[in-house]
Amino acid sequence: QVQLVESGGGLVQPGGSLRLSCAASGRFFSISDMHWYRQAPGKQRELVAHITSGGSTNYADSVKGRFTISRDNTKNTVSLQMNSLKPEDTAVYYCNAQFLVGAEVYGYWGQGTKVTVSP
Repeated sequence: QVQLVESGGGLVQPGGSLRLSCAASGRFFSISDMHWYRQAPGKQRELVAHITSGGSTNYADSVKGRFTISRDNTKNTVSLQMNSLKPEDTAVYYCNAQFLVGAEVYGYWGQGTKVTVSP
């Protein structure tokens, strides 16, 4: 069974920073793409950042220049450094990753970690 566990959410003031982490565990051969998504109250889940196994990254326009995604392939972790946070960044943040299990690729989600940006 593959599992993703996020940590690092919390309450922060506008302009502040938070670092989210996501650790993968279980039985798998490798991890390909890893993502961070978020879902604000009353809104659809949206892609925030994406990183390939080789380290190439992409970001939503709303977070470019403020958020940085990174991964440690030796530890099977992905992180999201969030700087200059705004109230509109308030959401539940979810980690997602594509795992090679046997000869098949499966996508898994973490349980989410809540980020609240408020004075």
